[in-house]
Amino acid sequence: MKICVICNKKPIVGNTIARRGLPKKTGGIGVKTTGISRRRFMPNLQRVKIRFPNGTVRRVNVCASCLQSGKVTKAPVRRKTEVQAGA
Repeated sequence: MKICVICNKKPIVGNTIARRGLPKKTGGIGVKTTGISRRRFMPNLQRVKIRFPNGTVRRVNVCASCLQSGKVTKAPVRRKTEVQAGA
C-alpha cells in the first residue's frame, strides 16, 4: 500500500498534458495542447523503523514530510556485538 501511516497521505490523480509549439513570448504562434491523459502523483514514502508511543518498534512506510517535520521518532540502531576470535 502506498499510504503514509502517520498522515495517511496517498496517491492522488491528475493530468499529464502534451503540448507542441513555441510560446508567444519566445516568438512563436502559441502552444497547442495535443493530448491529455491521466496520471498518478505518488507520495515520497520511505520505509523506516520507527518507535510508536507504546514502545513497539515496527518497519513502516512514512512520507518524507513527516520525517522532516519530526512527527516520527526513528528506532535506535542496534549494533551486533562482535565476538573476538582467538582472544
